[in-house]
Amino acid sequence: MADTGVTIKPGEEMTRIQVACPHQSGLLYVVPAKKSWVCTEGQLTGHALAGFFRELVALKDSRVQELMQSWGVYYRQLPLEREATTTDEAPAPDKPNG
Repeated sequence: MADTGVTIKPGEEMTRIQVACPHQSGLLYVVPAKKSWVCTEGQLTGHALAGFFRELVALKDSRVQELMQSWGVYYRQLPLEREATTTDEAPAPDKPNG
C-alpha cells in the first residue's frame, strides 16, 4: 500500500491525524465539541471534519477559496446514505469539466 502521508491515530476522546511528507509535517486533533454530540465516538472524526469543511466552504470567503485552490484541496458535500444516489461521476467543485 502506498504511503499517503496521512496517519490516523484514534484514541480515547481524541483522534490525531498526522499529515507529513519530507517538506512539511503537522498534526490535527479532533475532540468532542458542541457540534459533534450527534455522532458516536467511532464516527466523531468523520462528522467533525465533514462539518468543518462544509461550514468553511459555505463562508464563500475568497481568501479561503484561493488558499484551498492553491493547495489543491477541494470539498464537496455528499448526500447522506439515506439520500445517496451515485456521486462517483460528479466533478470536484471549482474544477473545470473535461
